Amino acid sequence: MPLTSTAEAILAGNRRALAKAITLVESSRAKDREASQELLNELLPHTGKSLRLGITGVPGVGKSTFIETFGQHVIAEGHKVAVLAVDPSSPKAGGSILGDKTRMELLSRDSRAFIRPSPAGRALGGVALKTRESMLLCEAAGFDVVIVETVGVGQSEHQVGSMVDFFLILLLPGGGDELQGIKKGILELADAIMINKADGESASLARKTKLHYQTAMSLLSTGDFWKPEVHTCSALKKEGLTECWAMMRRYKEEAADHGAFDQKRAEQNVQWMWQLTDEMMRQQLHDNATISTELSQMLVQVSAGELTPVTAANRIIAQLRQS
Repeated sequence: MPLTSTAEAILAGNRRALAKAITLVESSRAKDREASQELLNELLPHTGKSLRLGITGVPGVGKSTFIETFGQHVIAEGHKVAVLAVDPSSPKAGGSILGDKTRMELLSRDSRAFIRPSPAGRALGGVALKTRESMLLCEAAGFDVVIVETVGVGQSEHQVGSMVDFFLILLLPGGGDELQGIKKGILELADAIMINKADGESASLARKTKLHYQTAMSLLSTGDFWKPEVHTCSALKKEGLTECWAMMRRYKEEAADHGAFDQKRAEQNVQWMWQLTDEMMRQQLHDNATISTELSQMLVQVSAGELTPVTAANRIIAQLRQS
């Protein structure tokens, strides 16, 4: 079957077509959802060839500076880099700042880079609900390194860990017993930790912080082929980036040698399927006028303690079956 003009344009690396396609997959309209799935099915054979990186960190750690400098370094190595930067949405108005292109000015002007800010919306862990689809579109457009920058570190960072090959946490020099607010569950997700801003007067403190986290990471039993590494860097001074990129490539090689790379991708696809199933069922509930009305009434009853959540859930499922 011949490809549509949109699919051909994306495969040819047309940035405008890529941007419009990502807007399509982010749409909540039923027609757009159907069209986006048809497009993704066309492009699926041309995806999966990138190295998917998740980068997160505490506020003020310098994620944007790191990604811009790191992205430029990777491009200089002959790669094409896509950055899916997830912005926090306003819980009241639903809007978002979407200022990543201004924060990554040099990278955004490079023809070998593509930066797409997306509002986090209701997605858990600060990861836009359609980030996985956007990632596939970027891969089809020829970007062989895809970076997902998340809003920050929280309990739901498992979301980004379930869609990338390598998960990097950026931290500041300092810390202490509180581990800078990083929970053990988040540390267990990390394939590496980079202590950023390790320059000037902070260089010595950064080295101490590195030892601190190395000790913390050694207490976590992974039982995996890869032992999470801790390094220092300075995105501002462009120091430690060569070692960081070499580490990521080494991880990919070792994962492939152990059969872990393809296995992880396969497990992520299954997890993605269940996540989409949940999302689509919820959407059906809201799209069905009769169920939506009863759902609103049940929400009031559950909130008032007049109806148990289990009973309400059973009624919702029964209504969905009848419809």
